[in-house]
Amino acid sequence: MEYCFLGNTGIQVSKLCMGTMTFGREADEAEAKEIFNCCRDAGVNFFDCANVYSQGRAETILGGLIADCRNELVITTKFGSPTGTGLNDSSGSRRHLTASLEASLKRLNTDHVDIYFLHRFDEHTPLEETLRALDDMVAQGKVRYTGVSNFAAWQTAKALGVSALNGWTSFQCIQPMYNLVKRQAEVEILPLAQSENLGVISYNPLGGGILSGKYGKDRRAEQGRLTKDDMYQKRYAEQWIYDAAIKFAQLAADSGHHPVSLAVAWVTHHPAVTAPIMGARNASQVKDSLGSANIKLSSDLYDAICRLTPAPPPATDRSETRFK
Repeated sequence: MEYCFLGNTGIQVSKLCMGTMTFGREADEAEAKEIFNCCRDAGVNFFDCANVYSQGRAETILGGLIADCRNELVITTKFGSPTGTGLNDSSGSRRHLTASLEASLKRLNTDHVDIYFLHRFDEHTPLEETLRALDDMVAQGKVRYTGVSNFAAWQTAKALGVSALNGWTSFQCIQPMYNLVKRQAEVEILPLAQSENLGVISYNPLGGGILSGKYGKDRRAEQGRLTKDDMYQKRYAEQWIYDAAIKFAQLAADSGHHPVSLAVAWVTHHPAVTAPIMGARNASQVKDSLGSANIKLSSDLYDAICRLTPAPPPATDRSETRFK
């Protein structure tokens, strides 16, 4: 396993991060333990979670797994998404942030989280309130670093400016979606991260499983997010995505790599990406993702993969300048 610094933080993390969204859902406690141990054996020290994963169960399971090695690991979790049906059960408000953090710390059985992410942009709460509250949590030692997930580049840039203006702790890590069939992050999000030296732990490197090799012209997996999850079905519904996935699986076979390993390696290859977030229902699946650590993409193979899907136009939409 290779390690690198996470943005400007000075802490070193494995170049693969294990996501825990399946813990307590597709992966029961025993299966989650196998996944965790498999990652630890491979040298992974980076685990991503959220308070809404399995209604908090994922944090509880992860908390039990890290009990005897907490100081060796970098643990993240998130707040902001709905945790119930109450009027104030979501948002970036100080009230929700404080209550969410205390609940997460209890479930994780730890006195701090290494990175605390705002899960989504909250248009109803001034950024100043959220950022000041996060600054207080850092000052209290309950949060080491802060980050954002699912933010547009302008939202992240605005937050960085507000923090700098007021002398508050600033976001050190972002968590965007990024894979071969969802490349919008290349336009502004990843360039912003490179410019500001932000850590990037991107999610969905397999496109919800469509890049796993399980999907073909007349073939669909019996189990998986694209089969049972309406959100993922909508996200990856377009036919061109399936067509690209078929070509990618063939290219993986021709190059002698498992498509899962190659898909994760492709994401890792982008210079802005610190660590893709792996997802798995069982230990067997995570081993395929871990296999990406053994792939050193040549520029020719990387470019061949890139050509399978359309690159998004540059932020200025002046496509004629892309190759200059």
